[in-house]
Amino acid sequence: MRSVRERPWVFVDLETTGTAAARERITEVAVVRVGPEGDTEEWSTLVHPEQAIAPMITAITGIDDAMVRDAPRFADIAGDLQQRLAGALFVAHNVSFDYGFVKAEFARLGQVFEAPTLCTVRLSRQLYPERSPHTLDAIISRHRLGAAMGDAARHRALGDARLIHAFLNHLERDLEPEVLDAALRRLVVEPGAPRANARPARRATPRVRWE
Repeated sequence: MRSVRERPWVFVDLETTGTAAARERITEVAVVRVGPEGDTEEWSTLVHPEQAIAPMITAITGIDDAMVRDAPRFADIAGDLQQRLAGALFVAHNVSFDYGFVKAEFARLGQVFEAPTLCTVRLSRQLYPERSPHTLDAIISRHRLGAAMGDAARHRALGDARLIHAFLNHLERDLEPEVLDAALRRLVVEPGAPRANARPARRATPRVRWE
């Protein structure tokens, strides 16, 4: 396996109309791309989901039909997004959710998207097995990461992508390099390799990411 240190990393977060990638759609996407030398580029956009956003989803994310009315559709951003994800390790909190939605959106366009992935839920469990839960809110509180959101908001794509990036930066400072590297070697999943099923952990919204 190519060393994870030699790849760019993309910290990805999505907001969606629901939890099922087969029938729900993306409403917002953010990518924080970090190169092997540490150079960082942020990008985010609202996305027109081509379906209504339920009020219960708006209550959590703050994204409503009016906000996405003039936003680009996924087909309009697909090329740009693909370039931003190209050649990188796809990192997300409960990666099966975000990766699954991105794959489904590209599939609707007749395109195949694949990338090596890393789940920060599983990484947190691996490195801190005595601490629970491993939701993003718990990790923010446990490691004091709230300031990493900057001017973005929790439950918005850019704010959450920044938090995931901050968590990895925290691990770099908190752990011996060989401990973190060993966990990464165990948990990075290459395209085509079997993906471990994540354990369900209820969250308080219909946009729950099953962890």
